[in-house]
Amino acid sequence: MAALAIVIAVFAATRGNGTSAPGPVDQASLVGLQTGPAPWNAGVDHLPDRLGPLGLHQLGSEGEVIHIHQHLDIFVNGKHEIVPQGIGIYDGQFLTELHTHDTTGVMHVESPTKREFSLGEFFAVWGVRLTQTCIGGYCKPKTSWRMYLDGAPYSGDPALLILQRHQEIAIVIGKPPKKIPATYAFGGL
Repeated sequence: MAALAIVIAVFAATRGNGTSAPGPVDQASLVGLQTGPAPWNAGVDHLPDRLGPLGLHQLGSEGEVIHIHQHLDIFVNGKHEIVPQGIGIYDGQFLTELHTHDTTGVMHVESPTKREFSLGEFFAVWGVRLTQTCIGGYCKPKTSWRMYLDGAPYSGDPALLILQRHQEIAIVIGKPPKKIPATYAFGGL
């Protein structure tokens, strides 16, 4: 009976796919977290200090075991905010499994090991607070905000969203834009 309980626990922890599911990000352990209003910078000032608590690494090149992309849009009172270039890339010295190359909002998940990554981990690499109630300095109930996944409202904890290939993630703070994005043209990515 104990052996069966262990097998069930391992299966639940890995979701049956051989990869470990990321746990919640401990915001209190993160140095240099941006907790003010947008726009947010790339958050590289304290990036090396945040990697240990996140279980992420200083990589010399992009990992190839997992190589997927998502697109992130952030709107504040209907205005599109830029997702910075260079999130997760430290002064040309190293990059992490989670990063951006430009300001298109394309998130890169490129890991040398097989595991799942969460939106909370991406925001922690970015150095922007993301919890069930706050994004940066926008906290419920004082400020209304919602998240959308592929154009549909997402009601779960945004930090626990598992990043998968070609997701369109939109975070809408305050007044929504005229249209919530549902897809992104990833091209060859």
